Amino acid sequence: MSMNRRQFLAASAAAAGALMLRPSLSYAIDGDTLVVRGGTDIQILDPAFQNGSLEEEIGRCIYPSLIRLNDVRATPGWQTYAAKSLVQKSPTEIEFELHDWLEWTDGFGPVTAEDVKYSFERVATPANNSPWAYAFDTMETVEVTGERTAIIRLKTPSVPFWVTTLPYYMGHIVSRKAVEKVGGKFTTEPPATAGPYVIDSWVPKQSLLLKLNPAWKGPQPAFPAVKFEIVLDDEAAALAYEAKAVSYTKVSLNTLATYRDRLPEGTELIEMNGSRLIWLSLNLTNPKFADERVRRAIQHAIDVSQIMAGSYSDLAQPATGVVPPGMIGHREAILYAPDMEKAQALLEEAGVSDLSITLSALNDKTSLLTCQIVQALLSVIGVNVEINAVDDAVFWTLGDKAPDGGNTLEMVLMNFAGGVDPAENLAWFRPSQIGQLNWSQFDSPDFENLYLQAMAEPNQAKRNTMYQKMQDLMEQSGGFVFLTHETFAAVAQQGIKPFLLADGYIDIPRFEKA
Repeated sequence: MSMNRRQFLAASAAAAGALMLRPSLSYAIDGDTLVVRGGTDIQILDPAFQNGSLEEEIGRCIYPSLIRLNDVRATPGWQTYAAKSLVQKSPTEIEFELHDWLEWTDGFGPVTAEDVKYSFERVATPANNSPWAYAFDTMETVEVTGERTAIIRLKTPSVPFWVTTLPYYMGHIVSRKAVEKVGGKFTTEPPATAGPYVIDSWVPKQSLLLKLNPAWKGPQPAFPAVKFEIVLDDEAAALAYEAKAVSYTKVSLNTLATYRDRLPEGTELIEMNGSRLIWLSLNLTNPKFADERVRRAIQHAIDVSQIMAGSYSDLAQPATGVVPPGMIGHREAILYAPDMEKAQALLEEAGVSDLSITLSALNDKTSLLTCQIVQALLSVIGVNVEINAVDDAVFWTLGDKAPDGGNTLEMVLMNFAGGVDPAENLAWFRPSQIGQLNWSQFDSPDFENLYLQAMAEPNQAKRNTMYQKMQDLMEQSGGFVFLTHETFAAVAQQGIKPFLLADGYIDIPRFEKA
Protein backbone atom coordinates (compact mmCIF):
# COMPACT_ATOMS: atom_id res chain seq x y z
CA MET A 1 0.00 0.00 0.00
CA SER A 2 1.41 3.41 -0.92
CA MET A 3 0.23 7.04 -0.72
CA ASN A 4 2.22 10.08 -1.72
CA ARG A 5 2.45 13.33 0.22
CA ARG A 6 -0.08 15.20 -1.96
CA GLN A 7 -2.67 12.43 -1.65
CA PHE A 8 -2.26 12.26 2.10
CA LEU A 9 -2.62 16.00 2.60
CA ALA A 10 -5.77 15.92 0.49
CA ALA A 11 -7.17 13.12 2.61
CA SER A 12 -6.32 15.06 5.77
CA ALA A 13 -8.10 18.15 4.50
CA ALA A 14 -11.16 16.07 3.66
CA ALA A 15 -11.17 14.57 7.13
CA ALA A 16 -10.98 18.00 8.73
CA GLY A 17 -13.76 19.23 6.48
CA ALA A 18 -15.98 16.36 7.53
CA LEU A 19 -15.26 17.18 11.18
CA MET A 20 -16.35 20.78 10.74
CA LEU A 21 -19.67 19.70 9.23
CA ARG A 22 -20.73 17.78 12.35
CA PRO A 23 -23.97 19.25 13.65
CA SER A 24 -22.87 18.91 17.28
CA LEU A 25 -19.56 20.74 16.84
CA SER A 26 -19.00 23.52 19.35
CA TYR A 27 -16.20 25.94 20.10
CA ALA A 28 -16.12 28.50 22.89
CA ILE A 29 -13.29 30.97 23.36
CA ASP A 30 -14.00 31.53 27.04
CA GLY A 31 -17.15 29.56 27.60
CA ASP A 32 -17.87 26.58 29.80
CA THR A 33 -16.92 23.82 27.35
CA LEU A 34 -13.30 22.92 26.69
CA VAL A 35 -13.04 21.31 23.25
CA VAL A 36 -9.91 19.21 22.70
CA ARG A 37 -8.82 16.73 20.10
CA GLY A 38 -8.97 13.02 20.89
CA GLY A 39 -6.33 11.15 18.88
CA THR A 40 -8.13 7.80 19.07
CA ASP A 41 -11.61 6.51 19.84
CA ILE A 42 -12.36 4.57 23.00
CA GLN A 43 -12.57 0.79 23.08
CA ILE A 44 -12.05 -0.18 26.73
CA LEU A 45 -12.40 2.17 29.69
CA ASP A 46 -11.63 -0.57 32.21
CA PRO A 47 -8.26 0.45 33.73
CA ALA A 48 -7.13 -3.18 33.90
CA PHE A 49 -7.47 -3.68 30.15
CA GLN A 50 -7.49 -0.27 28.42
CA ASN A 51 -5.02 0.44 25.63
CA GLY A 52 -5.62 3.78 23.89
CA SER A 53 -4.40 7.31 24.57
CA LEU A 54 -7.92 8.76 24.77
CA GLU A 55 -8.82 6.06 27.28
CA GLU A 56 -5.88 7.16 29.42
CA GLU A 57 -6.98 10.79 29.31
CA ILE A 58 -10.62 10.02 30.05
CA GLY A 59 -9.56 7.70 32.87
CA ARG A 60 -7.92 10.65 34.63
CA CYS A 61 -11.25 12.44 34.47
CA ILE A 62 -13.55 9.72 35.79
CA TYR A 63 -11.42 7.60 38.16
CA PRO A 64 -9.49 8.53 41.30
CA SER A 65 -5.89 7.49 41.93
CA LEU A 66 -3.94 7.69 45.16
CA ILE A 67 -1.53 10.26 43.73
CA ARG A 68 -1.02 12.21 40.52
CA LEU A 69 2.11 13.48 38.80
CA ASN A 70 3.22 17.06 38.33
CA ASP A 71 3.19 18.70 34.90
CA VAL A 72 6.14 17.23 33.00
CA ARG A 73 7.39 20.76 32.30
CA ALA A 74 7.50 21.59 36.03
CA THR A 75 9.51 20.24 38.96
CA PRO A 76 9.40 16.41 38.88
CA GLY A 77 7.29 14.81 41.55
CA TRP A 78 3.74 14.00 42.58
CA GLN A 79 0.88 15.14 44.78
CA THR A 80 -1.65 13.20 46.83
CA TYR A 81 -5.06 12.93 45.18
CA ALA A 82 -7.56 10.32 46.38
CA ALA A 83 -5.18 9.73 49.28
CA LYS A 84 -5.54 12.14 52.16
CA SER A 85 -2.14 10.90 53.28
CA LEU A 86 0.43 8.53 51.79
CA VAL A 87 3.53 7.57 53.76
CA GLN A 88 6.39 5.14 53.13
CA LYS A 89 6.61 3.44 56.52
CA SER A 90 9.50 1.20 55.44
CA PRO A 91 11.20 0.26 52.15
CA THR A 92 8.41 -2.28 51.55
CA GLU A 93 5.41 -0.66 53.28
CA ILE A 94 3.28 2.22 51.97
CA GLU A 95 0.47 3.34 54.26
CA PHE A 96 -2.44 5.45 53.00
CA GLU A 97 -5.73 6.99 54.07
CA LEU A 98 -8.43 8.00 51.58
CA HIS A 99 -10.42 11.22 51.68
CA ASP A 100 -13.78 10.67 53.36
CA TRP A 101 -15.72 12.60 50.69
CA LEU A 102 -14.97 10.24 47.78
CA GLU A 103 -18.21 8.64 46.51
CA TRP A 104 -19.04 6.25 43.68
CA THR A 105 -21.77 7.17 41.22
CA ASP A 106 -24.97 5.15 40.78
CA GLY A 107 -25.38 4.53 44.49
CA PHE A 108 -22.32 2.33 45.07
CA GLY A 109 -21.32 4.19 48.21
CA PRO A 110 -18.00 5.57 49.44
CA VAL A 111 -14.64 4.81 47.88
CA THR A 112 -12.97 2.44 50.32
CA ALA A 113 -9.59 0.87 50.95
CA GLU A 114 -11.19 -2.41 49.88
CA ASP A 115 -11.79 -0.82 46.45
CA VAL A 116 -8.08 0.06 46.24
CA LYS A 117 -7.10 -3.48 47.19
CA TYR A 118 -9.50 -4.93 44.61
CA SER A 119 -8.33 -2.56 41.88
CA PHE A 120 -4.62 -3.24 42.38
CA GLU A 121 -4.85 -6.98 42.92
CA ARG A 122 -7.26 -7.34 39.99
CA VAL A 123 -4.58 -5.97 37.66
CA ALA A 124 -1.80 -7.94 39.35
CA THR A 125 -3.52 -11.35 39.30
CA PRO A 126 -2.01 -13.40 36.42
CA ALA A 127 -5.30 -15.19 35.71
CA ASN A 128 -6.87 -11.86 34.69
CA ASN A 129 -4.28 -11.44 31.93
CA SER A 130 -4.01 -7.67 32.29
CA PRO A 131 -1.29 -6.18 30.07
CA TRP A 132 -0.45 -3.84 32.96
CA ALA A 133 0.22 -6.59 35.52
CA TYR A 134 3.97 -5.91 35.23
CA ALA A 135 3.46 -2.66 37.17
CA PHE A 136 2.50 -4.64 40.28
CA ASP A 137 5.26 -7.26 40.05
CA THR A 138 6.84 -5.99 43.24
CA MET A 139 3.56 -5.76 45.17
CA GLU A 140 2.71 -8.57 47.56
CA THR A 141 -0.70 -7.45 48.78
CA VAL A 142 -2.81 -4.55 50.00
CA GLU A 143 -3.66 -5.04 53.66
CA VAL A 144 -6.89 -3.23 54.57
CA THR A 145 -6.71 -1.76 58.08
CA GLY A 146 -9.91 0.31 58.09
CA GLU A 147 -12.71 1.54 55.84
CA ARG A 148 -10.39 4.12 54.27
CA THR A 149 -6.95 2.97 55.42
CA ALA A 150 -4.58 0.27 54.22
CA ILE A 151 -0.93 -0.72 53.83
CA ILE A 152 0.52 -1.60 50.43
CA ARG A 153 3.06 -4.33 51.08
CA LEU A 154 5.85 -4.81 48.53
CA LYS A 155 7.91 -7.98 48.04
CA THR A 156 11.04 -5.91 47.51
CA PRO A 157 11.75 -2.17 47.49
CA SER A 158 10.65 -0.55 44.23
CA VAL A 159 11.90 2.84 43.10
CA PRO A 160 9.52 3.13 40.09
CA PHE A 161 6.36 2.01 41.96
CA TRP A 162 5.62 5.58 43.02
CA VAL A 163 5.84 7.11 39.54
CA THR A 164 4.99 4.27 37.13
CA THR A 165 2.20 2.47 39.02
CA LEU A 166 0.34 4.59 41.56
CA PRO A 167 -0.40 7.64 39.35
CA TYR A 168 -1.00 5.83 36.03
CA TYR A 169 -3.99 4.02 34.47
CA MET A 170 -3.20 0.72 36.17
CA GLY A 171 -3.37 2.63 39.46
CA HIS A 172 -6.84 4.01 38.80
CA ILE A 173 -9.34 2.85 41.39
CA VAL A 174 -12.61 1.11 40.48
CA SER A 175 -15.59 0.10 42.62
CA ARG A 176 -15.41 -3.54 43.65
CA LYS A 177 -19.18 -3.80 44.10
CA ALA A 178 -19.94 -2.19 40.76
CA VAL A 179 -17.40 -4.18 38.72
CA GLU A 180 -18.39 -7.48 40.28
CA LYS A 181 -22.04 -6.67 39.58
CA VAL A 182 -21.29 -6.49 35.82
CA GLY A 183 -19.28 -9.72 35.79
CA GLY A 184 -15.78 -8.59 36.69
CA LYS A 185 -14.87 -6.45 33.67
CA PHE A 186 -16.38 -3.89 31.30
CA THR A 187 -15.64 -2.02 28.09
CA THR A 188 -17.05 1.44 27.26
CA GLU A 189 -19.69 1.73 30.01
CA PRO A 190 -18.12 2.02 33.47
CA PRO A 191 -20.59 0.73 36.08
CA ALA A 192 -19.49 3.41 38.56
CA THR A 193 -16.96 6.24 38.64
CA ALA A 194 -15.68 8.66 41.28
CA GLY A 195 -13.60 11.30 39.49
CA PRO A 196 -14.31 14.99 38.90
CA TYR A 197 -16.14 14.26 35.61
CA VAL A 198 -18.71 11.76 34.37
CA ILE A 199 -19.37 10.67 30.80
CA ASP A 200 -22.41 12.50 29.43
CA SER A 201 -22.49 11.12 25.87
CA TRP A 202 -20.38 9.30 23.30
CA VAL A 203 -20.79 9.20 19.53
CA PRO A 204 -18.42 6.46 18.30
CA LYS A 205 -15.68 7.71 15.97
CA GLN A 206 -16.88 11.29 16.45
CA SER A 207 -16.93 12.74 19.94
CA LEU A 208 -17.21 12.18 23.67
CA LEU A 209 -18.65 14.67 26.15
CA LEU A 210 -17.78 14.89 29.86
CA LYS A 211 -19.67 16.87 32.48
CA LEU A 212 -18.92 17.60 36.12
CA ASN A 213 -19.60 14.88 38.66
CA PRO A 214 -21.95 16.54 41.22
CA ALA A 215 -20.67 14.20 43.95
CA TRP A 216 -17.05 15.31 43.51
CA LYS A 217 -15.82 17.42 46.44
CA GLY A 218 -12.15 17.58 45.52
CA PRO A 219 -10.31 20.29 43.57
CA GLN A 220 -12.81 21.72 41.07
CA PRO A 221 -11.88 21.67 37.37
CA ALA A 222 -11.82 25.02 35.57
CA PHE A 223 -14.15 23.75 32.83
CA PRO A 224 -17.65 22.42 33.66
CA ALA A 225 -17.73 20.43 30.41
CA VAL A 226 -15.09 18.84 28.18
CA LYS A 227 -15.67 17.63 24.65
CA PHE A 228 -13.20 15.36 22.86
CA GLU A 229 -13.51 15.65 19.09
CA ILE A 230 -12.01 12.48 17.63
CA VAL A 231 -9.54 13.28 14.85
CA LEU A 232 -7.13 10.45 14.11
CA ASP A 233 -4.56 12.26 11.96
CA ASP A 234 -2.28 15.02 13.26
CA GLU A 235 -2.45 16.96 9.99
CA ALA A 236 -6.25 16.92 9.99
CA ALA A 237 -6.20 17.97 13.65
CA ALA A 238 -4.16 21.07 12.78
CA LEU A 239 -6.66 22.01 10.11
CA ALA A 240 -9.48 21.50 12.60
CA TYR A 241 -7.67 23.77 15.07
CA GLU A 242 -7.23 26.48 12.46
CA ALA A 243 -10.96 26.22 11.70
CA LYS A 244 -11.65 26.70 15.45
CA ALA A 245 -13.19 23.24 15.78
CA VAL A 246 -10.90 22.35 18.70
CA SER A 247 -9.06 24.57 21.18
CA TYR A 248 -6.19 22.20 21.98
CA THR A 249 -4.47 19.51 19.92
CA LYS A 250 -1.23 17.72 19.38
CA VAL A 251 0.24 18.50 15.94
CA SER A 252 2.71 16.80 13.62
CA LEU A 253 6.31 17.94 13.29
CA ASN A 254 5.60 19.04 9.73
CA THR A 255 2.96 21.35 11.16
CA LEU A 256 5.42 22.45 13.85
CA ALA A 257 7.87 23.51 11.14
CA THR A 258 5.15 25.66 9.57
CA TYR A 259 3.92 27.11 12.87
CA ARG A 260 7.41 28.14 13.92
CA ASP A 261 7.32 30.63 11.06
CA ARG A 262 3.60 31.41 10.93
CA LEU A 263 1.54 30.69 14.02
CA PRO A 264 -2.27 31.00 13.87
CA GLU A 265 -3.51 34.13 15.64
CA GLY A 266 -4.29 33.74 19.34
CA THR A 267 -2.28 30.54 19.67
CA GLU A 268 0.29 29.23 22.13
CA LEU A 269 2.78 26.80 20.61
CA ILE A 270 3.98 24.03 22.93
CA GLU A 271 7.16 22.17 22.05
CA MET A 272 9.14 19.79 24.25
CA ASN A 273 11.38 16.75 24.14
CA GLY A 274 9.24 13.67 23.72
CA SER A 275 9.35 10.24 25.31
CA ARG A 276 7.30 8.32 22.71
CA LEU A 277 9.63 5.73 21.17
CA ILE A 278 9.35 4.88 17.49
CA TRP A 279 11.15 1.76 16.27
CA LEU A 280 11.10 -1.08 13.78
CA SER A 281 10.20 -4.38 15.41
CA LEU A 282 11.36 -7.62 13.77
CA ASN A 283 9.58 -10.80 14.85
CA LEU A 284 12.45 -12.95 16.08
CA THR A 285 10.34 -16.11 15.77
CA ASN A 286 9.50 -15.54 12.10
CA PRO A 287 11.45 -17.91 9.80
CA LYS A 288 12.48 -15.00 7.56
CA PHE A 289 14.58 -13.64 10.42
CA ALA A 290 15.92 -16.94 11.78
CA ASP A 291 19.43 -16.10 10.54
CA GLU A 292 21.04 -13.42 12.70
CA ARG A 293 22.88 -12.11 9.65
CA VAL A 294 19.57 -11.17 8.02
CA ARG A 295 18.48 -9.25 11.09
CA ARG A 296 21.84 -7.53 11.32
CA ALA A 297 21.70 -6.61 7.62
CA ILE A 298 18.39 -4.83 8.15
CA GLN A 299 19.81 -2.92 11.12
CA HIS A 300 22.80 -1.76 9.07
CA ALA A 301 20.63 -0.83 6.07
CA ILE A 302 18.40 1.63 7.94
CA ASP A 303 19.90 5.12 7.85
CA VAL A 304 17.76 6.79 10.51
CA SER A 305 18.94 10.27 9.52
CA GLN A 306 16.99 9.92 6.27
CA ILE A 307 13.83 9.11 8.24
CA MET A 308 14.44 12.15 10.46
CA ALA A 309 14.65 14.34 7.37
CA GLY A 310 11.79 12.82 5.40
CA SER A 311 9.26 12.02 8.11
CA TYR A 312 10.13 14.54 10.82
CA SER A 313 11.47 17.56 8.93
CA ASP A 314 14.69 17.20 10.97
CA LEU A 315 12.76 18.27 14.08
CA ALA A 316 13.43 14.98 15.89
CA GLN A 317 16.69 13.23 16.74
CA PRO A 318 17.66 9.59 16.08
CA ALA A 319 17.10 7.35 19.09
CA THR A 320 19.95 5.39 20.64
CA GLY A 321 17.63 3.03 22.47
CA VAL A 322 14.41 2.81 24.45
CA VAL A 323 15.40 5.41 27.07
CA PRO A 324 15.29 9.04 25.85
CA PRO A 325 17.96 11.70 26.47
CA GLY A 326 17.87 13.24 29.92
CA MET A 327 16.77 10.05 31.69
CA ILE A 328 19.03 7.60 33.50
CA GLY A 329 19.81 4.63 31.28
CA HIS A 330 20.13 6.69 28.11
CA ARG A 331 22.79 5.32 25.73
CA GLU A 332 25.10 7.63 23.84
CA ALA A 333 25.19 5.53 20.66
CA ILE A 334 23.78 2.45 18.93
CA LEU A 335 25.86 -0.69 18.38
CA TYR A 336 25.12 -1.22 14.66
CA ALA A 337 25.49 1.96 12.64
CA PRO A 338 24.23 2.44 9.03
CA ASP A 339 26.50 0.64 6.56
CA MET A 340 24.96 -0.42 3.24
CA GLU A 341 28.01 -2.35 2.09
CA LYS A 342 28.09 -4.35 5.31
CA ALA A 343 24.35 -4.97 5.05
CA GLN A 344 24.70 -6.28 1.51
CA ALA A 345 27.64 -8.49 2.47
CA LEU A 346 25.69 -10.01 5.38
CA LEU A 347 22.79 -10.96 3.12
CA GLU A 348 25.16 -12.52 0.60
CA GLU A 349 26.91 -14.41 3.38
CA ALA A 350 23.52 -15.70 4.56
CA GLY A 351 22.67 -16.79 1.00
CA VAL A 352 19.57 -14.57 0.89
CA SER A 353 18.77 -12.87 -2.41
CA ASP A 354 15.00 -12.66 -2.73
CA LEU A 355 13.77 -11.58 0.69
CA SER A 356 10.32 -10.01 0.79
CA ILE A 357 9.03 -8.49 4.05
CA THR A 358 5.60 -7.19 5.05
CA LEU A 359 5.93 -4.01 7.08
CA SER A 360 2.81 -3.28 9.13
CA ALA A 361 2.08 0.21 10.46
CA LEU A 362 -0.58 2.68 11.45
CA ASN A 363 -2.06 4.54 8.50
CA ASP A 364 -1.22 8.07 9.66
CA LYS A 365 0.84 10.37 7.48
CA THR A 366 4.12 10.21 9.43
CA SER A 367 4.03 6.42 9.69
CA LEU A 368 3.39 6.05 5.97
CA LEU A 369 6.27 8.37 5.10
CA THR A 370 8.57 6.39 7.40
CA CYS A 371 7.49 3.10 5.85
CA GLN A 372 8.19 4.41 2.37
CA ILE A 373 11.69 5.50 3.39
CA VAL A 374 12.35 2.08 4.97
CA GLN A 375 11.04 0.50 1.78
CA ALA A 376 13.48 2.54 -0.32
CA LEU A 377 16.46 1.88 1.96
CA LEU A 378 15.96 -1.87 2.03
CA SER A 379 15.47 -2.00 -1.73
CA VAL A 380 19.12 -0.92 -2.07
CA ILE A 381 20.20 -4.28 -0.61
CA GLY A 382 17.63 -6.19 -2.64
CA VAL A 383 14.95 -6.58 0.04
CA ASN A 384 11.39 -6.00 -1.09
CA VAL A 385 9.07 -4.34 1.45
CA GLU A 386 5.29 -4.46 1.18
CA ILE A 387 3.52 -1.89 3.36
CA ASN A 388 0.45 -2.97 5.29
CA ALA A 389 -1.12 0.21 6.70
CA VAL A 390 -4.13 -0.22 9.00
CA ASP A 391 -6.22 1.94 11.30
CA ASP A 392 -5.72 2.20 15.05
CA ALA A 393 -8.35 -0.36 16.07
CA VAL A 394 -6.85 -3.05 13.82
CA PHE A 395 -3.21 -2.20 14.43
CA TRP A 396 -3.20 -2.98 18.16
CA THR A 397 -4.54 -6.48 17.52
CA LEU A 398 -1.73 -7.45 15.14
CA GLY A 399 0.48 -8.81 17.90
CA ASP A 400 -2.18 -11.11 19.35
CA LYS A 401 -1.23 -14.76 19.51
CA ALA A 402 -2.64 -17.12 16.89
CA PRO A 403 -4.58 -20.22 18.08
CA ASP A 404 -1.38 -22.27 17.86
CA GLY A 405 0.39 -19.80 20.14
CA GLY A 406 2.52 -18.32 17.36
CA ASN A 407 2.43 -15.07 15.47
CA THR A 408 2.79 -14.38 11.75
CA LEU A 409 4.00 -10.79 12.06
CA GLU A 410 7.14 -9.96 10.13
CA MET A 411 8.19 -6.34 10.67
CA VAL A 412 6.20 -3.59 12.38
CA LEU A 413 6.67 0.16 12.71
CA MET A 414 5.90 0.41 16.43
CA ASN A 415 5.37 3.25 18.85
CA PHE A 416 4.96 3.24 22.62
CA ALA A 417 4.38 6.06 25.04
CA GLY A 418 7.20 6.65 27.47
CA GLY A 419 7.05 7.35 31.17
CA VAL A 420 9.09 9.26 33.72
CA ASP A 421 11.29 6.31 34.70
CA PRO A 422 13.23 3.79 32.53
CA ALA A 423 11.33 0.91 34.13
CA GLU A 424 8.17 2.07 32.37
CA ASN A 425 9.92 2.34 28.99
CA LEU A 426 11.56 -1.08 29.21
CA ALA A 427 8.71 -3.08 30.77
CA TRP A 428 7.15 -3.95 27.41
CA PHE A 429 10.12 -6.04 26.29
CA ARG A 430 10.11 -8.49 29.18
CA PRO A 431 9.34 -12.18 28.46
CA SER A 432 5.99 -11.84 30.25
CA GLN A 433 4.91 -9.36 27.56
CA ILE A 434 5.24 -11.92 24.74
CA GLY A 435 1.71 -12.35 23.46
CA GLN A 436 0.84 -8.92 24.83
CA LEU A 437 2.97 -6.00 23.62
CA ASN A 438 6.39 -7.62 23.10
CA TRP A 439 5.87 -8.02 19.36
CA SER A 440 9.51 -8.84 18.64
CA GLN A 441 9.03 -11.95 20.79
CA PHE A 442 12.26 -10.90 22.49
CA ASP A 443 12.91 -13.47 25.21
CA SER A 444 16.02 -12.74 27.27
CA PRO A 445 16.55 -14.12 30.81
CA ASP A 446 19.45 -11.67 31.23
CA PHE A 447 17.16 -8.76 30.34
CA GLU A 448 14.56 -9.94 32.87
CA ASN A 449 17.12 -10.36 35.65
CA LEU A 450 18.50 -6.88 35.05
CA TYR A 451 14.99 -5.43 35.03
CA LEU A 452 14.19 -6.93 38.43
CA GLN A 453 17.53 -5.88 39.91
CA ALA A 454 17.12 -2.30 38.69
CA MET A 455 13.62 -2.06 40.19
CA ALA A 456 15.02 -2.58 43.67
CA GLU A 457 18.32 -0.71 43.23
CA PRO A 458 18.36 2.73 44.95
CA ASN A 459 21.77 3.70 43.54
CA GLN A 460 21.11 5.74 40.39
CA ALA A 461 24.54 5.11 38.87
CA LYS A 462 24.03 1.35 39.15
CA ARG A 463 20.52 1.61 37.70
CA ASN A 464 21.94 3.64 34.82
CA THR A 465 24.40 0.86 33.92
CA MET A 466 21.72 -1.84 34.18
CA TYR A 467 19.30 -0.04 31.88
CA GLN A 468 22.01 0.61 29.30
CA LYS A 469 22.95 -3.07 29.30
CA MET A 470 19.30 -4.05 28.80
CA GLN A 471 19.15 -1.93 25.65
CA ASP A 472 22.40 -3.47 24.43
CA LEU A 473 20.75 -6.89 24.74
CA MET A 474 17.74 -5.71 22.74
CA GLU A 475 19.85 -4.36 19.90
CA GLN A 476 22.15 -7.39 19.90
CA SER A 477 19.12 -9.66 19.40
CA GLY A 478 18.52 -8.06 15.99
CA GLY A 479 14.84 -7.56 16.78
CA PHE A 480 14.98 -3.78 17.04
CA VAL A 481 15.92 -0.77 14.95
CA PHE A 482 15.52 2.32 17.14
CA LEU A 483 14.29 5.34 15.19
CA THR A 484 13.39 8.31 17.39
CA HIS A 485 11.74 9.70 20.48
CA GLU A 486 9.23 11.99 18.84
CA THR A 487 9.47 15.66 19.67
CA PHE A 488 6.12 16.64 21.15
CA ALA A 489 4.30 19.62 19.67
CA ALA A 490 0.84 20.99 20.40
CA VAL A 491 -1.18 24.18 20.04
CA ALA A 492 -3.56 25.73 22.53
CA GLN A 493 -5.91 28.64 22.20
CA GLN A 494 -4.72 31.60 24.25
CA GLY A 495 -6.68 31.67 27.47
CA ILE A 496 -6.17 27.94 28.07
CA LYS A 497 -3.32 26.55 30.16
CA PRO A 498 -2.87 22.82 29.40
CA PHE A 499 -1.54 20.34 31.96
CA LEU A 500 0.85 17.88 30.31
CA LEU A 501 2.24 14.55 31.47
CA ALA A 502 4.95 12.34 29.98
CA ASP A 503 4.58 11.78 26.24
CA GLY A 504 2.14 14.69 26.01
CA TYR A 505 -0.77 12.94 27.69
CA ILE A 506 -3.14 15.58 29.04
CA ASP A 507 -4.63 15.79 32.52
CA ILE A 508 -7.93 17.49 31.74
CA PRO A 509 -9.09 18.16 35.33
CA ARG A 510 -5.98 20.32 35.79
CA PHE A 511 -6.37 22.44 32.66
CA GLU A 512 -6.76 26.09 33.67
CA LYS A 513 -8.13 29.30 32.23
CA ALA A 514 -5.12 31.55 31.77
